[in-house]
Parts: sequence; structure tokens; C-alpha cells
Amino acid sequence: MERQTKFQGAPLTLVGRNLKLNATAPNFKVISTGLKEVTLNDFNDKIKIITSFPSMDTPVCDLQVKEFNKRAVAFSKDIIVLGISKDLPFAQKRFCDLNNIKNVITLSDYRFSSFGINYGLLIKELNLLARSVSIVDKTNVLRYMQIAPEVTSQLDYESALTALNGAVSNPQAKTHETLPSHCEPCEVGSGGLTKEEINKLIAQYHNWQLVEDKKIVKEFKFKDFIEAKYFLDLICVIAEEQGHHPTFTLIYNKLKITLTTHAVSGLSENDFIMARIIDEL
Repeated sequence: MERQTKFQGAPLTLVGRNLKLNATAPNFKVISTGLKEVTLNDFNDKIKIITSFPSMDTPVCDLQVKEFNKRAVAFSKDIIVLGISKDLPFAQKRFCDLNNIKNVITLSDYRFSSFGINYGLLIKELNLLARSVSIVDKTNVLRYMQIAPEVTSQLDYESALTALNGAVSNPQAKTHETLPSHCEPCEVGSGGLTKEEINKLIAQYHNWQLVEDKKIVKEFKFKDFIEAKYFLDLICVIAEEQGHHPTFTLIYNKLKITLTTHAVSGLSENDFIMARIIDEL
């Protein structure tokens, strides 16, 4: 999916995972106005309209939240609207109280940047979220994503509502995923992947090298140390959420990543799930 946005005509860099439509939407972790951690999985069995914006303190973002709040009145109880920004939860609560926002659940990505990284909507230069709207169905499949081409411009609401109607009328989207979307805990001593399974999977991964049939390794090269460290930090957020932690070797502008599963003394599906996510970054 192409991801780009601008601010007053100047291009901005969107970082995070490059997602595909009709694939499982990544989970994420944000903070409610009550300062509690909230995840996508907290809204299972609902159709989710997820709209993100840089800040409620700007006129366009103000209008965006109010527009979804107004339109949400006509939605069924199976549909919820999540509004996510990097505003502090206190500011979000104050805005909603002052403007009588009752149909949008406002959530903050200030602490982890989890939503921005998982959905590829984190603006690197500003550390804010791009203006966007996504639709995730009841089975947590990503059915639609729209990113405003200019941070200061409005979204195409009619296009989003057309996609919403499609998710309502056709709730079962087909996915073509060969591996689970999330790493699963491994039991010590349980069997890992066979050599045949490993060879079949590694053939689908660009530039990942198989080492001793027990590890997969890939090296990334960047402009300088700061860029390499920034990429490492993005991976660390994802790795912690996945509960599967790579080994990193950072030497100036080169980052070497090694994946293995100690519980099985070799490779498991989790290693290839993490490798896929790293490549999406």
C-alpha cells in the first residue's frame, strides 16, 4: 500500500509497517482518557472505523472528530469509531467534554507510538500521526485505509462510508495469510519447524539468511548511526508487543538482526512472523 503525505506541499516521511488490505489488522496498544491501556482486541466483534489525526488543537482535526461524531449517530451498534492522536489523554478528554463528543472513542498514542508504527502512520519528522481513516471488520481484517495526501486537508468521508457499507454487507473477507498474524508463546522443549518447513519459508523471505538451520539473519544498512538506531527502536516496540525478541548487533550504520526460538532450540513460526513484520517496516 502506498503511504505518503505532505505538509504545505513539503513531503513527510511515514514510518511503520506497510500493511496490505484484506489481511489481519495488527493489534496495537494506546491509552484511554481514563489512562488505561486499550488494544484493538478490546473491540472484537465490532466493525471499527479508526481515524487518526495530528492534533485536536488544529482546525482540520477539530472538524474531523466532530464530523465522525455527527455521522456516527446513524451507525448501528455493531460499528464503533476510534479517534487516535498523539494528544495527551487529558487534552482529549477536555476536548470531548467541551464539544459534547459522545460517539467517538478518543485514544492516545503518546506513550508507545504503537498505533502509528503498526499502521505505518507515524510522521517521522513530527512524531505525530498522519490524518487517516481505516476500516477493520468484525474479524479484525483491514478492509480499507485512506491517508490524506496533505496533513492540512480533509479526508474523503464519502469514500470511507462506501467502504464501510461494503464491510457491513460482506462481513467475511478472504485472507491469504500462510502464517498467523501474531507470535504465540512457545513451550520449552516443544518441537520447532522441520528442515523442509524452514526451507519452504526461507525461500519467501528476501535477503534473510539461514544459519545452521537454527537461526535466520539479515543485515540492514542506513545513512548513519541515528537512522540505524531509529529503525532498531521501531522494531523494539513491535518485538515487545509480539513477545518475541531478536538479537541486535548495531555497528555505526549497520544493523544485524538474528532471529531464533530458544524454547525449541531452533526456528519456529514466530521467527518468520517477526521477520515478516521487520520487512514490513
